[in-house]
Amino acid sequence: MSRLSFSAELPSVSQDLAELPDASDFSLVRDDDASSLGSDSELNGMAPYRQTDRYGFIGGSGLNNRLGQLPVELIRHRETKWLEMMTHWEKTMARRYRKVKLLCRKGIPSSVRAGCWPLLCGGQAKAKKNLQKYQELEGAPGDPHWIETITKDIHRQFPFHEMFLSPEGPGQQGLLQLLKAYTVYRPQEGYCQAQGPVGALLLMHMPPESAFWCLVQICEHYLPGYYSPKMEALLLDSEVFVALLRRVCPRALKHLQKHGVGPLLYLPEWFLCLFTRSLPFPTVLRVWDAFLSEGVKVLFRVGLLLVRLTLGTSEKRRGCSGLVETLEKLRSIPAHLLQEDTFMAEVHDVPVSDRDLRRECQVQLSKMRAAKPEFQYNPENRLPGAKAIFDAQQLEDAQMSKEAHGSHTHPFPVPQIKVEPPPSPPKEQTEPEKACEAQGRKKLQVRKKPDTRGKTFHFTEKPVGQTKEERPEPSTGKRKSSSYLETWF
Repeated sequence: MSRLSFSAELPSVSQDLAELPDASDFSLVRDDDASSLGSDSELNGMAPYRQTDRYGFIGGSGLNNRLGQLPVELIRHRETKWLEMMTHWEKTMARRYRKVKLLCRKGIPSSVRAGCWPLLCGGQAKAKKNLQKYQELEGAPGDPHWIETITKDIHRQFPFHEMFLSPEGPGQQGLLQLLKAYTVYRPQEGYCQAQGPVGALLLMHMPPESAFWCLVQICEHYLPGYYSPKMEALLLDSEVFVALLRRVCPRALKHLQKHGVGPLLYLPEWFLCLFTRSLPFPTVLRVWDAFLSEGVKVLFRVGLLLVRLTLGTSEKRRGCSGLVETLEKLRSIPAHLLQEDTFMAEVHDVPVSDRDLRRECQVQLSKMRAAKPEFQYNPENRLPGAKAIFDAQQLEDAQMSKEAHGSHTHPFPVPQIKVEPPPSPPKEQTEPEKACEAQGRKKLQVRKKPDTRGKTFHFTEKPVGQTKEERPEPSTGKRKSSSYLETWF
């Protein structure tokens, strides 16, 4: 290396050395990090590279990104609203669900999300009806085949999150127990690999028992049939997605069909994992807020928007000349297009309603049953959001209370209807009394004023001495006014 080049590099080296913190700073950061990550952390390296963002990810994009953060006053105001609604949840859902849906679209504050999600999906009510059930499932031995499969997949779930760094940490062990408990609870379904990131995201926000019942509600009411061995619900929804895409963005669908990109090549990762592997984490949380409030309709809207952002214009489609390029384009959407506030505003503008979804499900279901008579999935078992789940739980509680207390008794007071006996017949009146009563009724009769609305009045002069029979016919000409006028009706 020449002297000139060496001297040219000296300022940059000295500048880099000047930017490095002191050794005492390293020791302080190392001590703080060790307390949060534990001594058995799998991530090696210098302490500054082990800092976590506000979501718990090591060196995540949210570490120094303040763009998506709201003012503190607005966050506190929304927290107060949610705490008030959570205190009177049944009354809120019964009378003010539109407000709940609106606040979910704005985003649930992180501090109350752990309490809101179980209320929205019905997991908290499910847990109250099954006290100590999770502890029994957790203590059950479970199927060795499923336990082995789950153990192999545990380390793949959010490997850069501080909760899931260590195999012996609370994250991986809690996820193992949660997924094993579900295989014991639903042995006919067993374990699906896509349940791993869903359960991991729930464990980031709540205790294992609450996360388990939320997972049960998602699998049974929001996405029934998605995680079953045949995955018939996903097959049906893939056809529904294509039909909706034909209406929302037909040119993008034509491009996908031209290059042989079927919906099953990209939809399973989106729908089964609830976009946990496809979107930035802040956007994922906002999608979940809306999904638990409004149901599977949100997943279709998000998927349609992603296709439109990727292949919506001719310039974007021009760079996708084949199947591989198109799939890569769908998986690498620019981050600035996925910013949570802008992205969710566009999601809610996608023209797909619950009625559209039900109608298209029935159309595609009839086609699939005609092609495959053994197709058994019924989309009627899927509930469209938190309000439908709340109503179903209220109806179930009422039926259980009726059975527990008998058909004639009720747990709450029921107003009694009292029937009065018919009045006794009046006594016979004498002739003078009848005449007096008739005379009184005649006096009470009031002469009804003529209805003059919409009538035409003709004013003519009445000559002196002219009788009623000699009244002349009204002329069509202009009439003169006089001091004495007569009105004809």
